[in-house]
Amino acid sequence: MESPASFADQLADAARSMQGWASTQLTLEKVVLVATEIIQGCDLVGISIVHSEGIDTPVGSDETLNRTDGLQFVLKEGPCFDALHMDEIVHSRDLANDKRWPRWGPMVAKEAGVASIVSYRLYTTSDTLGAMNLYSTELDAFDADDINNGQALAAHVGVALAASQHAEHLETAINHRTTIGRAEGILMERFGIPPAQAFAVLRRVSQRRNVKLNWVAAELVRTGETPA
Repeated sequence: MESPASFADQLADAARSMQGWASTQLTLEKVVLVATEIIQGCDLVGISIVHSEGIDTPVGSDETLNRTDGLQFVLKEGPCFDALHMDEIVHSRDLANDKRWPRWGPMVAKEAGVASIVSYRLYTTSDTLGAMNLYSTELDAFDADDINNGQALAAHVGVALAASQHAEHLETAINHRTTIGRAEGILMERFGIPPAQAFAVLRRVSQRRNVKLNWVAAELVRTGETPA
C-alpha cells in the first residue's frame, strides 16, 4: 500500500494534467490510464457517460468490459447503474456472487474476468455526468484506503469532465453561429434583404421542415441552394 503522501502527490499531478484535457474523449482515455496507475488493485476501468439519448460506456481499458459495462443500463442492474441512481459509491467484493445483481454480476465476471469493483458517481454541484468503474481481477481487491482514494480521483475527474464537455459545447455553439452567419450572408446578397429578415427565413424553413436551424444553414452553405 502506498503512503498517503505518495498518493496525494500522484493525485495532484493527475489533477493538474486534467486542466489541459479539452476533448471529452481524451479526458476519458486519460482517466483510464491514471486510475490503473494510482489506485491500488485497479486492473481495468470503465467510464459511463450520461447524454441526451441515455447512458453508454464509450471508453474503457477492455472492449469486452465496455460491452458488459453498458449492459447494466439494459438490464437495469449493476454497480454503475446503482451509483447513478442510488448511492454515490457502490462496492462489491465478489461480483460473480453478489445477490444485488444476479444477472449482470456473473456475466461480467465470466466474460471480462473481473472479480471485484468500486463504482463512483461523477458529478458537479449542478449535474450528474456519469460513473467511473474500477475493476479488479482479484476478489476483495479494494480496501477502505483504495475506496477513499478512488473517491478523491472521481471528484477531480468529475470537474475535468464537466470542463471538457463545456468546452466542446461552446465550440459547437460557435461553429453553429458561424454557419448561420454565412447562410444569412448568402440570403442577404442573393435577395438584398437585411440580417433580421435573412435569419427569419432560416427560422421559418427550420420550423416547417421540423429540423434544427443550424442544419438548414449548413445545407444552404454546403449546396448554395435557396431554401424553399
